[in-house]
Amino acid sequence: MLQVELSPEEIRTAKPYRQWDMTDAEYDRFTQLIGHLPTFTEVGLASGMWSEHCAYKYSKPVLRQFWTKNENVVMGPGEGAGAIRIGAGKVVVFKAESHNHPSAVEPYEGAATGVGGIIRDIFSMGAKPIAVLDSLRFGELTDPRTRQLLDQVVAGIAGYGNAIGIPTVGGETAFDPTYARNPLVNAMCVGIMDEDQLQKGRAAGVGNAILYVGAKTGRDGINGASFASGTFSDGEAADRSAVQVGDPFMEKLLVDACLEVTNDHQDILVGMQDMGAAGLVSSSVEMAGKSASGMALDLDLVPQREPDMTSFEIMLSESQERMLLCVAAGHEAEIQEIFARYGLDAVVIGRVTAGHQYVLTHHGETVCDIPVSSLTSDAPVYHQASQQPARLQAPAPDWQPVITDVTATWTRLMNQPTIANKASLFSRYDAQVQTNTVVLPGSDAAVLRIKGTDRAIAMTTDSNGRYVYLDPYIGGQRTVAEAAANLVASGATPLGITDCLNYGDPTKPEIFYELETSAQGITAATKVFNTPVISGNVSLYNETNGTAIYPTPMVGMVGLIEDMTTITTQDFKQAGDLVYLVGTTQPDFSGSEIQKLLTGDIAGRLADLDLATVKHQQDLVLAAIQAHLVTAAHDLSEGGLLAGLAEMAFANQIGADLRVAVPTSWLFAETPGRFLITIAPENQLAFEKVLGSAATLLGRTTAAPQVTIAAPNRTFSASLADLHQAWEEGIPCRMN
Repeated sequence: MLQVELSPEEIRTAKPYRQWDMTDAEYDRFTQLIGHLPTFTEVGLASGMWSEHCAYKYSKPVLRQFWTKNENVVMGPGEGAGAIRIGAGKVVVFKAESHNHPSAVEPYEGAATGVGGIIRDIFSMGAKPIAVLDSLRFGELTDPRTRQLLDQVVAGIAGYGNAIGIPTVGGETAFDPTYARNPLVNAMCVGIMDEDQLQKGRAAGVGNAILYVGAKTGRDGINGASFASGTFSDGEAADRSAVQVGDPFMEKLLVDACLEVTNDHQDILVGMQDMGAAGLVSSSVEMAGKSASGMALDLDLVPQREPDMTSFEIMLSESQERMLLCVAAGHEAEIQEIFARYGLDAVVIGRVTAGHQYVLTHHGETVCDIPVSSLTSDAPVYHQASQQPARLQAPAPDWQPVITDVTATWTRLMNQPTIANKASLFSRYDAQVQTNTVVLPGSDAAVLRIKGTDRAIAMTTDSNGRYVYLDPYIGGQRTVAEAAANLVASGATPLGITDCLNYGDPTKPEIFYELETSAQGITAATKVFNTPVISGNVSLYNETNGTAIYPTPMVGMVGLIEDMTTITTQDFKQAGDLVYLVGTTQPDFSGSEIQKLLTGDIAGRLADLDLATVKHQQDLVLAAIQAHLVTAAHDLSEGGLLAGLAEMAFANQIGADLRVAVPTSWLFAETPGRFLITIAPENQLAFEKVLGSAATLLGRTTAAPQVTIAAPNRTFSASLADLHQAWEEGIPCRMN
């Protein structure tokens, strides 16, 4: 969408900033901060930098509550990504980002550029990206539009990740009508590096050069930060020009060139930052802001691929595969030579200046002359009103299923898209490029070796908007607990988290309550699990025609495995192993998959979560795994014990003969904090000594490919072949 440049006086009258979600009050505030009527470029920069996507103006009071430091955190929130020590002088660097709005409009490019952007956040820190994960939410697959979105989002993730040579190793995908018009596309990237080479995005030292490197600037993604900070409606067409276009082959060159600079030219590299949301303006003013510096840029020097671009377009374009570097004066040619070898532009477009002004010239005219802080630290912060939604004040009575045919219901459950096999989706991803992947997609967590050591890192993404909708505080706790359980089941000690906070319009008191209260739950859990929040992002305004998605905080968590011989997967390994349940099963059906299957909706209350007990049980499971006592471990989540049991049996078609002490309907309950574990019979005494009363012996695995369960009210059996067929067909049959 071409912008008609208006004079400062015309801007004051016509108020074009309103279409960029900047209010009259914000325009007045900005005018006072800069001391003159803003130019078209200046007010455009403010609209981008003051958007929720960049300024976190509604969520900052919430984000400040997060627990962000412990003994292992090297870099917390505020930089391109966070970093945590993993021993041997190395750190793991990771972050998650959302690309929800772009993916709703252009699903292929939206998902692809989401992957590209999060990868740049990782190598901007000097880290080599080693893995990508995703967390996806869609409407029901009965809707043709949803099927197209799913197909194209997965294609975009695969197309970018496969081409750039970074494996997509894990993630999660779930389906619910609440996401029909607002799919969630969250991507996480993980990197490894030496701690002493960690970079910061800063521009310091008067006279030092500002280098623009990478792809040329075009008219794609103009003011995408403002686009991401608005809602959708049927009455307004979404602006496709706000969606970027990616080039993974260009990004591969950019990764290699930037890592060469950070590895070999530490002495002259002052700082580096990705041109992400709000493009050139965000990267440059944030680098200056962190150093309390000034900056002058000549926009005529910015490499451009389209003619007659305005200063507004140049500064707010979100063209992909671009970075900004600050380099010591006199060493510009040294850096430019590196990028030239990769066939990439590397142009000095400005300098660090004394004082604190941000000055842009274009065609010989000054188009911007404002304090750096007017776009960064002086952005507004709103302390929103918070109101508990009516549904939480008088929740529906607890619901329990009445199940007459357990086997038939179990089979239907395994066919539900949220439970069903996701291999038809993740098989499109290359999970083994770089040859580090030890545990492939499909288990509780992905595991990658750290080359040159006997260590590995495990990683997972988790979210469940249904739980948060029913109880934001407990739902937030459960999200963290579930992520930690996935890592523990793989043999990893949880280290820390990144997040994507996906919610509706924060100016609505009930939506803000969901955001604020779930963040409090997340904070409480991170302190218990010793997993500080080291990075993340906020994606608000996920609603159409005034109706919001379920509040859906996504947690990406990374853990450390110090001995690769203890890596554990969920699959039954052989017949005759003993099967244990860790934790107790309660009639927890609110927000469960069985409730949605049988009633078509969710309702009820969530039981309180005893975080200390859950953490203690996870510690015991991890101790047993590290003592080489466990042959298989699986965290129980969606679908409850029966879904988890089937998932463990499928890979090797090994059955089980079990006896349980609860009613058969409770086998579908989603009580958090539980694991199914198998051990070799000769390790029974040693295992029970470690687990004590936390573990209950249920029975044995069997060579026969069926599961038989004796409960107090009945005994039933199910064929693995029937369950497996339902599980395998859940998504492909609906997609076809």
